[in-house]
Amino acid sequence: MNGLGAGRSYWHLSGAERWKGGVFLSVEQRGDSLYLSDKAFEGVAFLSPLDSGEEDFRWGRVKLETELPPDSSVRIYARASDEPEWAAWRQISPKARGSEAARLLFGEPKAASGDAWLSERGRWLWLAVGFTSGAAEKPRLDAVNILAESDHMADYLPAFYQDQDFTYRWLSIFTAMLQDLEGNIEQSRRQLSPAAADPDMLHYLAHWLCADGSEPEQELRRTLPEVIEEYETMYTVSGIQRSVRRLTGQTPMIIEHFAVDPNDPNCPDPELYRRLYGDDPYRFFLLLPQGTFTEQKQMERFLEQLQEFTPAETTPELVLLKPSVQLDWHTYLGVNTKIEEYVTAVINESVTIQYDTTIGGEDHER
Repeated sequence: MNGLGAGRSYWHLSGAERWKGGVFLSVEQRGDSLYLSDKAFEGVAFLSPLDSGEEDFRWGRVKLETELPPDSSVRIYARASDEPEWAAWRQISPKARGSEAARLLFGEPKAASGDAWLSERGRWLWLAVGFTSGAAEKPRLDAVNILAESDHMADYLPAFYQDQDFTYRWLSIFTAMLQDLEGNIEQSRRQLSPAAADPDMLHYLAHWLCADGSEPEQELRRTLPEVIEEYETMYTVSGIQRSVRRLTGQTPMIIEHFAVDPNDPNCPDPELYRRLYGDDPYRFFLLLPQGTFTEQKQMERFLEQLQEFTPAETTPELVLLKPSVQLDWHTYLGVNTKIEEYVTAVINESVTIQYDTTIGGEDHER
């Protein structure tokens, strides 16, 4: 039982341990949830009784956390008493039909939905959750939330109206709406945390922080807390390397223009550097291994995404590095080793010549 504020008591029933002691008719426990059995069209979960610790305790709202596929429904049954023993509950037959057993014990359901106001009085509370389904996919119960009687709109009326059942139930609708609103406000701090936010809110946070919301949920929970800090270095060399690594899984080598400026007096080979890197001071080069992309569309998609992580007025140029062997003075290759030879090519309409293709033969030097 957890306090939610003045005059409130709250129970959250979930997890495999919490379902122990219950009686299930055509309902199965799978992990931390309860499911209607695969071959059943209806079933009931009779939950173990709850102790409020207070005589004549007035129970309030019950709200179920469920997954209801099409053509399925859920019902809530409840009974409260100051006596801790209820012999009829202990005598439920495992072969009984769920809905008949529930009505025999509890009477009519409190609600034909997953949200109900009980107004039962007594120290002990017995709950039953009934399922029906007409489809192959079965309903699921993840948790039961029980709110003890707290501020109800009827409490602010004259005493004459407080005990009127219709007035109480009518105002329960608006009291529930107000409690949901208050609950959302209380949970807003949790929803703003990437570690605890619901999946839908998590992707909204990613969009809010200009992050890639298409990443898997666990990856978002890991990376979003770092986004604010990353903004400080996003457009630096280390920031671009981090962004490229996140997009491709490879850490690029980045060459900026000033590092290979052919007009620099100390440039060892101005003509070569000018041919390789040009004269544009606003261009930088990303060097990645040739196998980084498996297809052309993947590379084009990467270049589009890269625009979001590069400084304004700059142009990235992608260079894919091919694997090669660099020979030094002391390289030993062995007998009959052949480094490279030219293969005579036949050019026709069906041959595609790539930008790095070398064409020649034995007489190529002529």
